[in-house]
Amino acid sequence: MASCRGGLTEISRARGVLNAHRAYLSNMTEKTEVLFNGECPICSREVNQYARMSEKHALPIRYDDLSDAARLADWGITAEDAARRFHVRKDGQVTSGIPAFILLWQEIPQMRWLAKIINLPVIHWAACTVYDYILGPMLYRFHMSRQKRGLS
Repeated sequence: MASCRGGLTEISRARGVLNAHRAYLSNMTEKTEVLFNGECPICSREVNQYARMSEKHALPIRYDDLSDAARLADWGITAEDAARRFHVRKDGQVTSGIPAFILLWQEIPQMRWLAKIINLPVIHWAACTVYDYILGPMLYRFHMSRQKRGLS
């Protein structure tokens, strides 16, 4: 009798693992969309790396350059706002800045470790502060400078 219960427990446990795996896969099949500044050499280099990793794993992630007017209109974000910050849309919700990077990193197997680290409370706060007050504005100023010189 005990062996039957043990067998049922193992079957239940296996079903639980299978259901968890199905839930994980269904989350992965929901399309993730990335909006980035392809005119920024730093941004495009980084996003191209993410795109290569996504392609390698056949992940359903779409990368939209803000210079594509039709794609930008779909996002409902102005070109200026799009150039100021990195954006990710998942389940119809748009996120920007470090939280957007974390959403993307969680999707890419090679980047999940980074998402976990940056999501730690003190590190998350520091990363958001550096991105929001230093890196984001600096990249935007470089973008505006390139546009004024006609290099975009």
